[in-house]
Amino acid sequence: MLRIGCHLSSSKGYLAMGETAKSIGANTFQFFTRNPRGGAAKQIDPDDISAFLDFSKENDIGPILAHAPYTLNAAAKEPRIREFALITMQDDMKRLEQTPGNLYNFHPGSHVGQGTELGIELIVDILNQIISPEQSTTILLETMAGKGSEIGGSFEEISRIISRTEHSDKLGVCLDTCHVFDGGYDIKGNLESVLSEFDRVIGLSRLHAIHLNDSLHGFESHKDRHAKIGEGFLGLETFAAVINHPSLRELPFYLETPNELDGYEKEIALLKSVYNS
Repeated sequence: MLRIGCHLSSSKGYLAMGETAKSIGANTFQFFTRNPRGGAAKQIDPDDISAFLDFSKENDIGPILAHAPYTLNAAAKEPRIREFALITMQDDMKRLEQTPGNLYNFHPGSHVGQGTELGIELIVDILNQIISPEQSTTILLETMAGKGSEIGGSFEEISRIISRTEHSDKLGVCLDTCHVFDGGYDIKGNLESVLSEFDRVIGLSRLHAIHLNDSLHGFESHKDRHAKIGEGFLGLETFAAVINHPSLRELPFYLETPNELDGYEKEIALLKSVYNS
């Protein structure tokens, strides 16, 4: 069975997200833990959580993927920005334990001129402060397009973060199709080779989720601009290959394409039509 969903608004709570996912043919979903530009998170309603957990069990929805705000930069030069990232991620870890066994995705960060090595050390420092051996949430480092001073544009950079983090068993990777293609990994022309390199550098056992996004600007553009499925440089055949690959087909897939709900519903139906059950 294809495990697929899209990005949903969390403004009305967990149960509403689950019901919305089901209504458009999804069996999982992604959401921001708070405003994507930062700020305080909405208070969690225990009754809503309880109702959602029952609903998700009855309808086989999950794993859900919480996405940290874009404004977080664990590799920032300014201490106050790193402190914001630390406090936000610590709070997110506490909140996510109310929906145990799910996923938390974040963009590793940008070193803003300090250099990749120092940026990696700063990210590791924050991860070592937020991860506890008891947590049930798996934290995912997202593969990036390598624009500007972004960290995570190469598998090697992600591997270095994981290998230096205590309790690294709580860490995994979310592979973004647009990002890796824009970053120079040719998943369109040679998916097998890219996955072999991922396995060699990081290990496919670390891959827990995939963001499905077509690429607006194309291979090695380092632009990170998403396009709708089949309307960018990757094309529908690439996505059919990705969701059917033996090493990937059982993973959860999350759409982040420029769509409203009706557009997501059509993309979910399209991807189901090319999935080999």
